[in-house]
Amino acid sequence: MENKAKKNNGFSLFDFLYKYGTLLTIVLLLIFFSIASPRFLTQSNIINILRSISIVTIIAIGITISLSVGGFDLSVGSVASISVAIVISMFVWHEQNAFVSILVALLASLVAGAINAFMIVKVKVQDMLMTLATMFIFQGVALTYTKGAVISQNMVMANGETAPGKISPLFAQLGKVPWIIIIMLVVVLVVHIFLTYTKHGRYMYIIGGNMEAARLSGIPVTKYRVIAYLLSALFAAIGGIILGSRVMTAEINAGAPYLMDAVAAAYIGFSVGGSGKANAIGTLVGAVLIGILQNGLVMLSVPYYAMDIVKGTVLAFALALTYYKKR
Repeated sequence: MENKAKKNNGFSLFDFLYKYGTLLTIVLLLIFFSIASPRFLTQSNIINILRSISIVTIIAIGITISLSVGGFDLSVGSVASISVAIVISMFVWHEQNAFVSILVALLASLVAGAINAFMIVKVKVQDMLMTLATMFIFQGVALTYTKGAVISQNMVMANGETAPGKISPLFAQLGKVPWIIIIMLVVVLVVHIFLTYTKHGRYMYIIGGNMEAARLSGIPVTKYRVIAYLLSALFAAIGGIILGSRVMTAEINAGAPYLMDAVAAAYIGFSVGGSGKANAIGTLVGAVLIGILQNGLVMLSVPYYAMDIVKGTVLAFALALTYYKKR
């Protein structure tokens, strides 16, 4: 009894690491990179890190919402690719304004989210397998739509003529500082409030914790799972739209490189503050960890072929601290 009381009342190193391991990793990286490179903690570089994680964070927020109901969405990168292709093509090919271009891209993403939701919730295909399949399908749709070409202003069309449209200057501002950072922070704050302080967010967490118990308690499980996949696709599209604004072109499979970083950010976020569940603030912290790591490695001139090894090792360490307590 005495030992048990001591265990409950005393300091536990692993409890501390479980709750604060990710934050500790960030602090250690900040100290290491600031010593290794005096330019690391400059204002311009901090802004550069925040800008670099903005798109990853927005896409990861979509994954976070799907995780909150016990699901998982691997198709977000491909949905982002579709949204980039559509929003830029609306300007360049069809001479539409910013409102119409963005609206069409968002509507297309909701169609993608509805396909995922129908197959997972109604047909009952396992979420990871289904979104893996739709990842390839949506990727193919994006490639087919663009005909495997990069969409940009003044591009040469298939008929030999120059594309008639121009990208709106207003749209171009979305991908620039400070707007890209502001949009990221607003997305994180809105989703944090939604998941933490609203009835609907709490229902999603209950569903993610025990779907059958949620159903028996009267929560419309099907409705909230469908909403989760729609929102996941919607935020992937927002990330894609911001990406299009940032680079002003629609490159082939532009959203694909963001998938794994977004997944890592969402899962690392589970541990922040010991929450043990997907949450928007934790996802932001996870994205910050990834951004600091990538930026620091570039500053240290780490060869690109070794960068994934270092990044994967540090991320594995952060996750080991997070999940040790679950043994």
